[in-house]
Parts: sequence; structure tokens; C-alpha cells
Amino acid sequence: MILEYLKPVFALLPEVKVPIHRQDFKEKLKWTVIILLLYFFLTKIPLYGLSPQSVDQFAQMRAVMAGSFSSILTLGIGPIVTSSIVLQLLVGAKILKLDLSKHEDKALFQGTQKVLAIVFTVFEAAVLVFTGSLIPISADLQWILLLQLVIGSILIIFLDEVVSKWGFGSGVGLFIAAGVSEAIIVGAFNFLPTAFQPGVMPGIIPKFIQSIMAGSPDPAILIPLIATIGVFLVAVYGESMRVEIPISHGQVRGHGRIRGSVAKYPLKFIYASNMPVILTSAFLVNISLMASVFQRVGAPILGEVVNGKAISGIAYYLSTPSSLGLLFTDPLKVLIYGVFFVGFCILFSWLWVEMSGLNAKEVSKKLYDSGIQIPGFRSSKKQLQKIMKKYIPALTVLGGAFVGILAFGADLTQAVGGGTGVLLTVGIIYKLYEEIAQEQLMDMHPMLRRFLGDS
Repeated sequence: MILEYLKPVFALLPEVKVPIHRQDFKEKLKWTVIILLLYFFLTKIPLYGLSPQSVDQFAQMRAVMAGSFSSILTLGIGPIVTSSIVLQLLVGAKILKLDLSKHEDKALFQGTQKVLAIVFTVFEAAVLVFTGSLIPISADLQWILLLQLVIGSILIIFLDEVVSKWGFGSGVGLFIAAGVSEAIIVGAFNFLPTAFQPGVMPGIIPKFIQSIMAGSPDPAILIPLIATIGVFLVAVYGESMRVEIPISHGQVRGHGRIRGSVAKYPLKFIYASNMPVILTSAFLVNISLMASVFQRVGAPILGEVVNGKAISGIAYYLSTPSSLGLLFTDPLKVLIYGVFFVGFCILFSWLWVEMSGLNAKEVSKKLYDSGIQIPGFRSSKKQLQKIMKKYIPALTVLGGAFVGILAFGADLTQAVGGGTGVLLTVGIIYKLYEEIAQEQLMDMHPMLRRFLGDS
């Protein structure tokens, strides 16, 4: 396999070691908080030599990118997610024959993803600097800007690795949730006027109060905030939906009954979580980047880009529509973007389920090996797989479509923090809550930890 030739490169890359001892709740929480504080610190480090005329090409996807424009984290998690997209497509198409249930293949995948992330870091930084999105105050500072962007992104790669191995959840999710939460708080409550609008409070609530005091209340000011709350409630409802399959333990009579009721194996409605939205959004960002590259070399086959925004071609139709008014002024753009966004959310949902061991075959195998069976059916791996196939593929498609439609609709309403960002944050925080609750439970009950195989 071609990836075998990359092993010498893997050995040269720094790596965050896996803890040799079992971490308790407090230790994981400590590392999570430390990395979060470091992330916020890095977002405040400005790019040296950046001109005020620079434009944010990722503005519409900034929440998903988890970066901060004009800081050394301008690229955010873009390179990490892009490398994941490329590998998922290659593995899904069987071009790279990897079985991620095997430790060796999983290590190859992770090592290759890190190498690709560094490659995409250099590529994306070069595109922004040399296509005119990030303008240096002097031509001599182009390479200095490029170096700062690369350093910032490589730091993000390793911070993500620290969180994944030493903290709760993943760094990618943590950084997205942190950035969106900050954007929501600032967008809703900021009362400090800017130089562009002196005398006008930029925060939604202060601006609405200001309009009331001026004698001309404008309820339309509150629409983005109401949309944010609506997206939050719908996302929480979607996260709480389950398909529960009755189960029992084949080796212990009556084990499946708890106080007279049958135990249930829950399958989440949003089965692939929020990963499809993250991957689709990052894919769209890369289309915008490639449009800039082609335009720079004199072949704008993906459309024209002006001041970091696509104004024609494929790149225009696949750029995020950020206003309900587009439904009336440019319905074709909204339709094309919506179909593409939801379609790719379904595609990435399927790929994620297949690659992460959540498909019907893998789930039924794990249940069978654990001695789990479904009451009323004979105990066999094939029977379990047949039952799981009734639910998991449907949940994969429906869950992917649900998050895609919700993110698309939320972006149209201009929700604070970005509709997609709010949706992702709800999913990330919900999952983080579940992981923290499980960790606390295992700390309180060591026997449960041993039963779950976590030593």
C-alpha cells in the first residue's frame, strides 16, 4: 500500500503521547480547560504585517472554521477537516483499502491525516496570501504572513491532538463551540460602538433597547436572535430523539429486565452527529479557495471572486446564502445551494458511519460479541445485522438530511453566530455533556468502568 511509504515521514512528525495511566475526571477537565484558554489566547495574536484592506474569504463559514480573522488562527480547523474529507472519500471509494477497526490501519489513517493537514495548511495559507485575500503592508512581508499562518495552523493540529488524547471530546469540536459561543455572546450583548457606526450599539439586545429609547422600536432587529433560539431548540430536540431497540443478555436469564421493563439499545436520530455539516462546510470553503486559485492563473473556471466573495459561476452558487431576501431576488442560487448542501450532508453522513465503525455490520458484531440478543429472535450475528439494517441506514440518511436542512435554513435567517455554527455547537455540547456524565459515573462506580472495559 502506498501509505506504507509515508511511515518514515510519520516518525519525523512530533506526536502527543497517549497517557499511560487512566485519567480521572479532574485531570481530563484540567487539560480541556488549559487547551481552551490557549486557543482563545492564540485567537488574539494578530498577524504581523497584515494590511487593513485584507478581506476575510471565510467570513460566511467563519463559525465552522473555528478561527479568528487577522490572527495567526485565520485558517482555523480548515486544514484538519479538509484532510479528513480527502481521506474519507479515498477510503469510501476503496482507493485506499484501510480497515479502521484494525489498530495498524487506524494508525496509518491518523498519521496520513496529520501529514495531509500540514500539506493543506501550506496550500491554504499560500492561496490566501498570494491571491490577494490577505494583503501585506509591504510585498516583502508575504512570506512572513505565510509563515505565521502555517505556525498557527500547526499549533491547532497539535492542540486538537492533546484534547483528543488527554481531554474531553475532540479539539475540532471544542474550538467550534468556543468560537460560536463567543460570537453569540458578543453579537447579542455587545454595547460598545464601533468606528464604522459611531453612536450605534452593535449588539442585538442593546441596539433594540436603543431603538425603543429613541421612540422607534424595530422588532426586526430581534429576528437573528429569535432564529438562534429556534435553531437551538430544534437542534436539542433532534439530539434527544432516539430509536430504542429492546435487548437482553443471552448469558444471564432476565438480565435484560430492569424493574420489570425490557432494556433498550438506543440509536440516535442524528446518527452521524454533526460531522456531515462540518465536512460539507469545509468542502464548500475549499471550492471558494480553488476559485481564487484558478482566477489567479487566468482560468476562472469556477467563477470570479472579488474581495474574497464569489460573484459568478459555480463558486457563487455554492457560497452560503446569508439572507431570506435571496429567496425572492435569487431563488435559483438558494435552490442550488440547498440541494447541494443537503445532498453532501447525506453523503458525508454515510461515509462517516461506514468509516467510524457505526454501520450495521460493526454494531451487530459488537453487540453479538457482548452476548446481547433481541427478545423474540434467535441469537445470531446474522440476525442482529438484519435487524440493525432496518434502522441504521435509514437513520444515517434521515439524520444527515435533518442537520443539512436545519443548517441551511438557519443560515438564511442570519442567526447569531451563524446558523450552521449554532447547530454544530448544540451537537458538540450535547455530546460533551454525555461524555462528562459517563466519566463521572465511572469515577463513582469503578465496577461499572471494569464492566465497560475501561481500565
